[in-house]
Amino acid sequence: MSGGRGGREGDGTAALAAEAYVYGSPLVLALSAVESCLQQGFGVLAPTPFNSFAHAVRPAVPADNVANAAVDTVDAIAQLDLSGGPVGLHVPDTGGAYYALQFVDAWSGTFAYVGRRATGTGEGDWLIVPPGWSGTVPDVVTGVIDAPTSVVSLVGRIACDGPDDMPRVRALQQELTLTHLGAHAHRTGLPAPDSDVPEALRFFERLRVWMADFPPSAADRAYQDRFQPLGLLEEGASPYVSPGPGLLRALTQGLALGRVRVAEASHHQDDARYGAQDGAVTAPGAWAMNPHLFDHNLDHFGVGTISSPEWRIPDREASYLVRAVAARQALWGPHGYEAVCAHTRGDSRGRQLSGAHGYALRLGRPPPVEGFWSVTVYDVPGGHLVGNTADRYAIGDRTPGLVYAADGSLTLHLSRQRPTDPGRAANWLPAPAGDFRAVLRLHTPEQAVLDGSYVIPPIERLEGR
Repeated sequence: MSGGRGGREGDGTAALAAEAYVYGSPLVLALSAVESCLQQGFGVLAPTPFNSFAHAVRPAVPADNVANAAVDTVDAIAQLDLSGGPVGLHVPDTGGAYYALQFVDAWSGTFAYVGRRATGTGEGDWLIVPPGWSGTVPDVVTGVIDAPTSVVSLVGRIACDGPDDMPRVRALQQELTLTHLGAHAHRTGLPAPDSDVPEALRFFERLRVWMADFPPSAADRAYQDRFQPLGLLEEGASPYVSPGPGLLRALTQGLALGRVRVAEASHHQDDARYGAQDGAVTAPGAWAMNPHLFDHNLDHFGVGTISSPEWRIPDREASYLVRAVAARQALWGPHGYEAVCAHTRGDSRGRQLSGAHGYALRLGRPPPVEGFWSVTVYDVPGGHLVGNTADRYAIGDRTPGLVYAADGSLTLHLSRQRPTDPGRAANWLPAPAGDFRAVLRLHTPEQAVLDGSYVIPPIERLEGR
């Protein structure tokens, strides 16, 4: 009898550990990315210490070998540590050009924006302050950004029209600066988990240490109290250095269960048409888009955010799974009102897009955006840019020389070979030789995009090509 009861208790502990994975994986993923930025670099960006920007030196190219790289913006990323006090941010006047600086807390929740949509494009000085700060705000400060956690990821995207536009972008990068203003030195790294913890429990050790140093909102702290039996609330010496066999087994099982739960939810997101009814069957070639994937921050709404109900997940516990999916699929992604991505792998008959054929994307009405839009293609399954003789990797409303029809419509041509017709060649986006997918990025989309009333037409295969 006792063995059976112990099994059921073990099953319960494993289920609890799976909940802890769903709840805590965004924190672990986000802070692991922070560590990478500090120590190894991030994508093409060099390793950079706290409170300094890492800038991309050009738009993305195939040689970078970065999955899903955007080629019409240039990254400016900084990891902020506010443990020593506030940090000042200076932004230059971009002359109306699009840029966005997104502030993300340690739990992967976006809590503020500075940029064209949020605050305009004029010059400004912002004060980023740690939780509980009560100092004096200088008169010259444009505004205050209250950080929910003492470590913040500042994710910047500056619009760039290609290599010839980089001198302008570089000038903006030089004026985009951070200054540590605190009275005490800031950290040089993150709190370190116990290195003696076995590999199988490293996730839980990181979660334990980082939960203690970067506490969430009061409502989330009440929720995470349930994880006491797992040792996640233990202070001091790690309970995972020499765990009992029952705890080790339950945590290992729970970790696997949690990963499966998040993976299945991610696949569901991929298979469903975002914005349609949950799980709805859609037409072949429909573009997938989810403007509400990053609505999981329910507690902190600072400069540039929208706190109205349509941008908040109503069920807090349900938000944890959405948050885990968002961190897994697109860590540090923006809210839909700042930018959204639509993607498709199939043509209007549901056939996989392939460089063996030519395609047309007929936009009777260009995508309604206040910022800009562009289409990029990536290989499948890697999601990488593929080199082409034209060195063109995106096409959109800022592409010079586009040819519109007399009725104002625009037809884009996606193919491996350059079209012979001059009008088609002007609207040509080179495709790789093999299978590919298309991604439509919409910066500051209008309401018609967000509510689904604007439907992106499917890509049509051109017969005989």
